Amino acid sequence: MPTAIASPQVKAGNVLAAICACTGLVVGFVASINLAVPMLAAGSLHPSAAQLLWIVDTYVVFFACLVIPGGALGDRFGRKGVLLAGLGVFALGALVSALAPAVPVMLLGRAITGIGAAAVLPNTLAVLVHATPPERRTGAIATWASMTGVGGVIGNIGGGAILTTGEWRWLFAAAVIVAAACAAWVAIVAPRTERHDRALRPVSAILLTLASVALLLGIISGPGNGWASVPVIGGFVVAVVLFAAWVIGELRAEHPLLDPRLFRIPRLRAACLGLLVAFFGMFALFYVNASFLQYGKGFSVLETGLGIAPMTVAMLFGTRFAVRVAGRLGSAGTLSLAFVLIGGGLLGLSTSDTETPYVYYALWLIVIGAGAALALPRLSADISESLPRAQAGVGGGLQSTTREFGSALGVAVIGTVVTSRFAAAADGAHSVPQALVAGLDHGTVVAAYASSATAGLRVMGLLTLIAGAIVVAQTVFRRPRSVR
Repeated sequence: MPTAIASPQVKAGNVLAAICACTGLVVGFVASINLAVPMLAAGSLHPSAAQLLWIVDTYVVFFACLVIPGGALGDRFGRKGVLLAGLGVFALGALVSALAPAVPVMLLGRAITGIGAAAVLPNTLAVLVHATPPERRTGAIATWASMTGVGGVIGNIGGGAILTTGEWRWLFAAAVIVAAACAAWVAIVAPRTERHDRALRPVSAILLTLASVALLLGIISGPGNGWASVPVIGGFVVAVVLFAAWVIGELRAEHPLLDPRLFRIPRLRAACLGLLVAFFGMFALFYVNASFLQYGKGFSVLETGLGIAPMTVAMLFGTRFAVRVAGRLGSAGTLSLAFVLIGGGLLGLSTSDTETPYVYYALWLIVIGAGAALALPRLSADISESLPRAQAGVGGGLQSTTREFGSALGVAVIGTVVTSRFAAAADGAHSVPQALVAGLDHGTVVAAYASSATAGLRVMGLLTLIAGAIVVAQTVFRRPRSVR
């Protein structure tokens, strides 16, 4: 009997499923580590409050800053091959973290994992665009974009299930296994793509990474060293100098890795800022939610992971109505509603305390999820449609950079606010385990942390609303500009 040949639709569906699995893995890993923060804080590594933030953010910083070079590598050497290599590096970094005997080794593993993720994410989009027929491409991109948001929630739920073992190392061990499975799946179903002659500028990537590290160093060092201290001021100054050097180098390059002139395109500029703002708010929530529910509400780690589920439901179902809403409200109206929901939801959560029923908390999670469901597909499509198809790798990298950099900033800012407020209320202690070891009353410590967490959510909600208004203003007043 003749062998059945899968239709193009079936093949495209298989590729979409594999790509979504890879996307969910690398994005979910950003969120899942937050659940392990209480375990890490009380564990054998004995990290300080600042080191805890770096354990979370090191992965995200390398992810964000190297994702455009990762897209360029895919354009030049083949997107499928670079995607598979990235999954291998990701697995190696997770293994190093799983076996880490001290904080420096943990940070090394997190950096390696971030490098792998940077090779994975932009090439998932590029492979998907290549493998999907034109008539189905918009829907496929929307699904992929939704996974970049839903992946964070999946990371919370999956991480919660794994961490019920009581050992944070199993979280990293599981990432090794899932990465290997994803690599096998992609190797089987994904097609090879065309290659493009793309410049690879390692100096540019190094400058961008160092500038981002310096910026976060300034933010994270504030509570421990004082905002007028040399590490803080020095970090901000070095960040400005390195960012300026990166921009100047890219402008002078004959073939820049990321041409800063692209941001003259109003649609592209507004969409990038919008993605940064959305993930700034969402991942700040993921960071503080894990500790708030465990410390403040007494949830188990699994209950904490499941506690974010209402946001997942809203994002999954909300995406189905995003196109319809955009058709009625237009791009500016849709984004206005989205940022009001995200920022307003964070403010709503900030009214919770240790005695607030979880149902009330869950309603605000639904509000935030609905806002993300409206914002993410629209903003991702705006970036993709602003660039020619030959620059699909750069487009995917640009989306990933803005998302992950927004995530890193969100974690750093809310972590800094929470640490500052908690230290002021807990006699200088910078973490819950540190305060308990110092002999402070358990109830007092929990109340101090809950108050600090809600203060952090309040700050993030206000910042999200303000920045969202700027994005909408650019959307309303933008003028058409073509890409040369």
